[in-house]
Amino acid sequence: MRVSIITGGGSGIGAAIARRLAGPDQALMLHGQGTDAAGLQRLHAVTSECTRAGARAEWRSGDLAVPATAADLVRATRETFGPVDTVVHAAGFADRRSFADLPRDGLERSFAVIAAAFHELVRTALPDLTRKPQGRVVAISSFNAHRFVPNGTFPSSSAAKAALEALVKCLAIELAGSGATANIVVPGYTRKDEGRSGALDAATWQAVAGANPQARLAEPDEVAAAVAFLLSPDACHITGVLLPVDGGLTLM
Repeated sequence: MRVSIITGGGSGIGAAIARRLAGPDQALMLHGQGTDAAGLQRLHAVTSECTRAGARAEWRSGDLAVPATAADLVRATRETFGPVDTVVHAAGFADRRSFADLPRDGLERSFAVIAAAFHELVRTALPDLTRKPQGRVVAISSFNAHRFVPNGTFPSSSAAKAALEALVKCLAIELAGSGATANIVVPGYTRKDEGRSGALDAATWQAVAGANPQARLAEPDEVAAAVAFLLSPDACHITGVLLPVDGGLTLM
């Protein structure tokens, strides 16, 4: 049985990854940031879908910006399922405030949820991940750490995602001797779940849908497919890479 932790598992890309991995011989611990009723309902619904697909699935919620939340998630996963084989960090958020409008605590929160929580999560799970060559780590970054255009910057999210990518590359070097791998998937503009718009309004979403050469949004499951490949035995000799799933957006 493969034991996986997926942060951001209640919606969007994280939920798509959970659904794609769900099946017999899979144990999934899904984590959601929100503690509001709607967020918990989404997280519970995705967990139930995964259970119906044959996986053993549980969920936890909590603020990853708070120290020890990520470490507690690893400990809860071990207690429930056993040693951790896979960590997928999809938790995050797009903060669209400009450089001038961004307060320090806003920048610090992005770093806490996106980069610091990843470090705490994987550091706690390292004894499990390095016990065999099948250990896998995938972090979900974003095009906004690579593409900077007028009226389209996300200073807080961009800086935190860039830090996340640096952490993953350092981790890949440190994991290499065990055969475990760490990689980064970089989505472009990706379709949101119905009723959710993220940092952009409806008109802006329509505009950015044509921003890449393929002239469409990515689907969450297309990103999940790339993650599933990097988690598979077929990707055992791929580590430290940055894989865009953006329709060519970062080529422009």
